[in-house]
Amino acid sequence: MSLVAGQDAENNQTIPRDELFDILSSHRRRYALHAIKQTEGEVALSDLAEQVAAWENEKQLSEITSDERHSVYTSLQQLHLPMMDRAGVIAFERGAVAATEQTAALDLYIDVVPENSIPWGEYYLGLSVISFALVSAVSFSVIPATVPAPVWMGLIVALFLCSALYHTWQNRRYQVGNADSPPEVRT
Repeated sequence: MSLVAGQDAENNQTIPRDELFDILSSHRRRYALHAIKQTEGEVALSDLAEQVAAWENEKQLSEITSDERHSVYTSLQQLHLPMMDRAGVIAFERGAVAATEQTAALDLYIDVVPENSIPWGEYYLGLSVISFALVSAVSFSVIPATVPAPVWMGLIVALFLCSALYHTWQNRRYQVGNADSPPEVRT
């Protein structure tokens, strides 16, 4: 079998949700997926292990010790990569690793919420409640009519538009495989 990014001839079925969550439960597998998604085509297991070790130990690639590299290499080779290969999330054969069609499916299950931040669902719920209260206050003349209703409605639409644009930008920024380092590593 040839490893080609984006192809998964043997496991072309949907991965059960529990299995996906099990795969994503390990930071080492998430780091490996991040590195794999950044690579066009195949990546050597040794290079993958080195990058994951650097992220885990918060070091530059040149500062990784042979023990740190070996520890990650062994666990990737014996546990993590075979598990992801069986699930069809990656293709792993003879020391080479590549993304599959299923790799992109993982993006739906990873929502990285930075520390000191609220989840977007709660943000939009709060924004909706405030907007409803504002529209109700304008409709029932609780707020003086010095500002016309269309201006208030335009303000609400602008708030939702700006929020959605920022949300989209942040989601892309914190998506696995879209930055130099995994979202968990950034501070």
